[in-house]
Order: sequence, then structure tokens, then C-alpha cells
Amino acid sequence: MPIRRLPPETVNRIAAGEVVERPSSAVKELVENALDAGAARIEVQADGGGLTRILIADDGHGMAADQLALAVERHATSKLEADDAGDVDLLRISTLGFRGEALPSIGSVARLTITSRPREGGDAHQITVEGGDQRAVAPSGFPGPHGARVEVRDLFYATPARLKFMKSERSEAMAISEEIKRQAMAHEGVAFTLDLDGKTTLRLPAEHPGDAGRLKRLAALLGRDFEANALLIDQARDNVRLTGYAGLPTYSRGNAGHQYLFVNGRPVKDRLLQGALRGAYADFLARDRHPAAVLFLEIDPLYVDVNVHPAKAEVRFRDPALVRGLIVGALRHALAAAGHRASTTVAADALAGFRPHTGVGSGPAYSPSSPSAQGWSGWQGWAAPATATAQIIPGLSERSARVEPGYQPADNDGWPADAAPAAADLIDYPLGAARAQLHGTYIVAQTRDGLVVVDQHAAHERLVYERMKVQMARGSVTRQALLTPEVVELDPAEAERVSARADELAELGLIVEPFGAGAVLVRETPALLGDTDVQGLIRDIADDLAEHGAALALSERLGEVCGTMACHGSVRAGRVLSAPEMNALLREMEATPHSGQCNHGRPTYVELKLADLEKLFGRR
Repeated sequence: MPIRRLPPETVNRIAAGEVVERPSSAVKELVENALDAGAARIEVQADGGGLTRILIADDGHGMAADQLALAVERHATSKLEADDAGDVDLLRISTLGFRGEALPSIGSVARLTITSRPREGGDAHQITVEGGDQRAVAPSGFPGPHGARVEVRDLFYATPARLKFMKSERSEAMAISEEIKRQAMAHEGVAFTLDLDGKTTLRLPAEHPGDAGRLKRLAALLGRDFEANALLIDQARDNVRLTGYAGLPTYSRGNAGHQYLFVNGRPVKDRLLQGALRGAYADFLARDRHPAAVLFLEIDPLYVDVNVHPAKAEVRFRDPALVRGLIVGALRHALAAAGHRASTTVAADALAGFRPHTGVGSGPAYSPSSPSAQGWSGWQGWAAPATATAQIIPGLSERSARVEPGYQPADNDGWPADAAPAAADLIDYPLGAARAQLHGTYIVAQTRDGLVVVDQHAAHERLVYERMKVQMARGSVTRQALLTPEVVELDPAEAERVSARADELAELGLIVEPFGAGAVLVRETPALLGDTDVQGLIRDIADDLAEHGAALALSERLGEVCGTMACHGSVRAGRVLSAPEMNALLREMEATPHSGQCNHGRPTYVELKLADLEKLFGRR
């Protein structure tokens, strides 16, 4: 069969299949065009999941009549400019769009209408493209002083086979909403409005550029809980800057849906960045939990390639190790600075678990005949309903398990008048003064404005784990020699990558050396790992080196072993602690980074303010 040139219409439809995968893809391209045009306000309307109609209106610099016809031609763009020699530099792309494919691709599969009035002044004009058929430019009305309105109707009507692959209208509408949220996160200084099927679902005013405005925009999109539990990230290294916000480990999620990554203002889904984020939280979260984060990477366009994916959703870095190291270091620095802080949602979840007791109901009720030995304020005898069986709750009438230094029981059942607790001044500490131990597991502490309940095992587990990490950082990891060195067969490229990182692996206690073209020889392994699967370990390391350029598997396994050892070496639940021991545990928690969560991301303590308690008892 002879080689033939494809018709331009077919070429455009092939390109449309790569650039415009679904309605949200068209919205992304059109919104990025508006942002590149310097818009301060962007309005988006979508009907029928975007398949029936999409409208993007902006107040950017607009286009003159002679520019409209060029705008719908393939590879015609205002975002790249040739130098004196006629060459275009694709390595310094500073705009979101640059290929000049979006508008002609959309016009080849839908009914596209562009109306624009230039900022420089003049009349508004309009151009229409239907299924690749371009109409002449004509004068038109325009509701604003300048900008553009791009309307897309009957998306994919010219390629009906593509419609069979669309999801439900609701799913497509949700994808459009998610796309607008991403763009709004990256551009807090731009006002966004989104209408879906005639209903306004998103209205975001422009915020002041900077950390405060960005956090306010993120709170409007991700909720006030994210604002209350987000850590500011702002670190730079070798002219690469990372900013944004990352959630506390105890504010984790069941999936990665609350992770948003941006490179030079461009939303991306990059495995390197996602792997770095996972690695930064490896010490704090279980494998089935995911951190919430919105991170912005600013890098010289010369050191990042954005021209590797049709939809520009992936990027490639010239120095991926630098980028990964910056992300991991910045996040861990922020987490360490948070100290023992836990998320505010922990207290909210605890309060939600309480149920006020009304004294009536269908279940069994407690009906004391008289107050306990300690008594309680305002007690008046009451009887249970006739249908209920009175039950005695064990321990309720017993003396409180309150523990205070210097307390001596009095002859009567009341507290001695001169029993002034020596720990009274400890309530000014962040975690307060220990007052009781419940069920041999939970420490109850009093603060100046509330109370704290600590899980003694989880808290001490984190403290032991942090001590072990410090010891590992101060000296080399203890190694154990294999009785018989083990040969691991790999792909030649994998073996070369592992051998090239032999010095780094040795710092983690793993001694490897080349063994022919496609194998490595393992002589020693970290003693912490015990009797480990050497073959699986080396292959995991090779995969990590291929994907991330770093040996995550070994460090994560060492982390898991340290966590296991810390669990076995910590204070167990059920052990009775004295008041000095409990207070010592609270003081060490305050001085230890990350002590607000155990090694699996669960909270080690719950803090309830007096206002929370007053709400619980209906006082406010």
C-alpha cells in the first residue's frame, strides 16, 4: 500500500484525540489560554457534563480580527517567538500553553465559536468552526471592554465513536469541577466562577498574592479543616523553590485524592513528585494512608521539560535527585517544626463519639440509690423507667483514680484541705500535668484551658522510634555478614544502577559489588533486617532506582524494622505508671518532633478545650 498524506481534517481529529480526551480536557486547555492572556476573572459554564455546551469567558487581553483566523489553525500560537535566526527555543517555556493545538483540535470535533475584543480597543469579532469547517470572521457583540468568550457545543459530535467512551454526565461534570479547582489553587490572584447546568457550584473571589491569600483560596477549596491542619512549606535549593502547604500526619486520607502538585503554575501528575511526597511521610503514615498536600515547585524552565506529554500533564527534570531531595527535606523540616502537634480533627472526632446521657431511653439505665462516697454536685434521686432494669456500673462509686504528688488519703472521704498538688504549675505546659491513668493505658492530663488524653503505648512508641532514628543518623548502621555471599541476577542496566549506588547503600548497611554484566554480589545486610529476603530487597532497590533515582526500599524497610522494634521496646498498655513517670512522658513528648502521632499516623493524644467540654454539657 503506497504512503499517502492524510487530509488536514483527519490530522486535526487525530490530534484532538490526544489533546481533548474528555470535556475536562477541553476546559483545561481553554482556561490555560485565558490565564496566558492575563485574565483576572474567568467564568466557566458547562451543560450536560460539558458534552452539550462549554463556555469560557475571560477579561484577558483579547484578540483582534486578523488574529482570530490564525488562532484556529494548527500550530499557530502567540506564546513562542523565534529569534533572529528563526529558531524557537522549546527549552524555556514560561506559558501554560505553547503548541497551538487546542483550539483547532476542539474545532475539528465540535462546534466552536470564539468572540473577542482586544485590550487595545476596537470592535469585537467572532469566528466559528464546526467539525473542522471554518467560517469567515465577522463583527459581533461583546459584553465586556476586552477579553474573549469561547463556546464549545456538541463536543465530539464529529467523532461519535468517542462519545461511547464518555462517562456519565455527573462524572464528567465532577471532572470539570476538579480541573477548575486545580487551576484556582495555582492562581489565587484570579477570580473563578463555575456554573454546572445553570447552577453556580464554585465562586472564588481573587485573593492577594502570597501565602495568606493562597491559604485562604485553599481553605475555600479543601475546607477549613485543611487550613487548620496545614503546615507552611517554603524551602529553596540551587535556584529551585518549593512552596505550598502540607497536612499533619494525623490529618491523612484514605487515598491520594487530596494531593495537588504544580510545576511553574502547571498542574501535573508526576511519579517523581508523588514518590517524594510518599517518602517524606514514610515515617508517619501506614501504607494505606495518604497525606494531604498542595505543593508548588518553581524552577528555571531550562531545567524542566514540559513537552513530553500530549496534555502536558507530565514533566521531566534535568536533575530529579535535586528535586526529590528538596521535597523530602522541606516536608520533613516542616513536620519536625510542628513538634508534638496533632490535627484539630482529632478532638472533633472524639467529641462526635460522646453521647449525652438523658436518663431515659429504651436501653438499660443506671439508677443509683444515693450518691457515691465522693458525692456529686446537685444530685437528686431519680428512678429508671419501670420497663428498664437498673444496673450498677462497676467502679462508678469508687474513689477517683486521680493521681497527684503529695496526696495522702484523709480519714474521711473528702480531699485533705492542705493537699496542694506539687504539679499545679505543670498545667501551663502544652500537654499539662498528669492527673490520672485510666485502664492502665490512657493518661489524663489537665491543661490551663482544657484536658489531654494520651495513649501511653502509642506515645512512647513514637519516642523510642525517634531515638532510634537519631542513633542511626549519628553512626553507621550495624551490619551482619552473610555466611555465603548471595548473587542476585538483574537486568544489566539494573545491575549497573545498583552498583553505581554502592557507597550510598553501604551507609544503610548493605554491601554490594558488581558481579559480571547482569548481577550483583551481596556480602553484608543491615542487622536490623535480620533474616531478610536478599533477592527481593535488591530487586526492590533496583526498581526504586529506576523510578525515583533513590533507594527507597531499603530505607523504608529499615524504618519499618525500627518501628517494630520501637513497638516492642515501648511502654505497654496495661502498665501502671506513677505520676512522675506520666509527667516525664508528657515532657518528652513536648520535646520530641512528630510525637503527636504514632508510627502509623494515628494520634497519640486528644486535646479537648474547655469550650469543647461546655458544648458537650450544653453550657454553650
